[in-house]
Amino acid sequence: EVQLVESGGGLGQAGGSLRLSCLASGFTFAETVIGWFRQAPGKEREAVSCISSNGGITYYADSVKGRFTITGDNAKNTVYLQMNNLKPEDTAVYYCAAGRGNAHYCGYYDMDYWAKGTLVTVSS
Repeated sequence: EVQLVESGGGLGQAGGSLRLSCLASGFTFAETVIGWFRQAPGKEREAVSCISSNGGITYYADSVKGRFTITGDNAKNTVYLQMNNLKPEDTAVYYCAAGRGNAHYCGYYDMDYWAKGTLVTVSS
């Protein structure tokens, strides 16, 4: 059974940091793209960042470039999203997802598996 389990969400302050983790099981990381998406209230789900299985390709949305970093640990089947210099507009439910698309594009429709989501709230 494929499972993606997130952890690390919660309350952060503007200018502060949070780290999200996504533990994957039930499939192999090889040739898999892992990504983070988010959905703020009243808005559509959007891609935040993606990483290829070997870590060689990453994608960042313009809104998070220079602030967020995605990394993967294949030995632990875990992908991390380090979020620095948080802004109130980063407030959203964050979803970890996995698929076989191209990490360059971080496409919503390329993702086959989704975690339940973790809430990140950034106070000003």
